[in-house]
Amino acid sequence: MRSATIAILLLLGVTSSGAAQQGGSSEGGPDPALLEKIQELGGRVMRVAADDPGLEIAFHLGRSQDGLRQVDATDSDGPESPALDGELAMLKDLGQLVALHLGGTDVTDDGLVHLAGLTALKRLHLEKTEVSDAGLAHLAGLEGLSYLNLYQTGVTDAGLAHLEGLKNLKSLYLWQTQVTPEGAEKLSQALPDCHIDLGWKAPEESEEAEESEEADKQPDAEN
Repeated sequence: MRSATIAILLLLGVTSSGAAQQGGSSEGGPDPALLEKIQELGGRVMRVAADDPGLEIAFHLGRSQDGLRQVDATDSDGPESPALDGELAMLKDLGQLVALHLGGTDVTDDGLVHLAGLTALKRLHLEKTEVSDAGLAHLAGLEGLSYLNLYQTGVTDAGLAHLEGLKNLKSLYLWQTQVTPEGAEKLSQALPDCHIDLGWKAPEESEEAEESEEADKQPDAEN
């Protein structure tokens, strides 16, 4: 309850700040009409801190992978929400956007083209989406990105090449993707300061690897 109250207060703070500026500005906050549109699509807008103009937008709690707002999910007779891919174009002028949560939503590679100009973006959640290698090409210019979650997406080794220029990337999550240890190691060479997490390894896989290592250490019988 306390966290929900804080979120509401932060949201009101963003809205009132934007309302104080006619049409919104980079210093006073985004256009209130834009905030309302984001909320209509199932998103939530918050300031990252009371004394920080940076914004965090979260769709992951208000929108499903089927494109429905969670509050409408049980209303089969209600109007369908527009696809999120096209609607993300409204974020292009939000120079204050530093964190974006799209995990578990209906966003696809087509929607990521609208993120290409968000150079202030530091954290991006794309887990449990239909994003693949093609979508990562649109992230290549996000040089400020420090956190990227691609858990349970269609990403492969080939797509990681688009991330090699993100020198500020510190955390990359690749659980349940098609990325191999070899692909992760190649990216690690380009981004030595980035922690690349491929997820949990099954115990039997670990045991097999240990047994193989032990066999390699055994002296040759002929020696």
